[in-house]
Amino acid sequence: MLLKDVMTRNVEEIPPQMTLKDAAARMKSLDVGALPVCENNKLVGMITDRDIATRAVAEGRDPKTTRASDAMTSGVVYCYEDEDTRQAAKIMQEKQIRRLVVFDRNQRAVGIVSLGDIATRADSDQLSGQTLERVSEPSQPHA
Repeated sequence: MLLKDVMTRNVEEIPPQMTLKDAAARMKSLDVGALPVCENNKLVGMITDRDIATRAVAEGRDPKTTRASDAMTSGVVYCYEDEDTRQAAKIMQEKQIRRLVVFDRNQRAVGIVSLGDIATRADSDQLSGQTLERVSEPSQPHA
C-alpha cells in the first residue's frame, strides 16, 4: 500500500516566527499534535505538542514570546507519497519517530503519515505492531 493511500492530507504549515501559543492554538483548532514549520516554501522543521511541553514550557519559556523555531525539531525526516507504507514504517522504527512529513516528487509537503495512520489504514497488523514496538523502545535505559 502506498503512503498516499494512508496519509493525512491538507497539512497546514506554520512559519518559524509563529509563537508557541499560536502554534498550540492552531494544533488545538486542527486537532493535531504536529505542524510542519516552513520558510520560503521549504520545510525547516517540525513542531509537536511534546516539543512545546518539553523544550519550552518545562524550561520556563514564555509561550507568548517563544518562537516555533526555538522549540522545533530541525532536520526533519520525510518520505514520498508514492513510497510503500513499509518504507515509512522502517524509517519510523530506525529513527524512533511517530510521524513523517510526506512530500510529492516536487518537494512539496502534501501530507503527514503517523503511526496511527499505518495502524488503522494500512493492511498489515504485523507491520503496525512491529513499528509501534520499535518506536516505543526507550532510547536510554530507565534508572
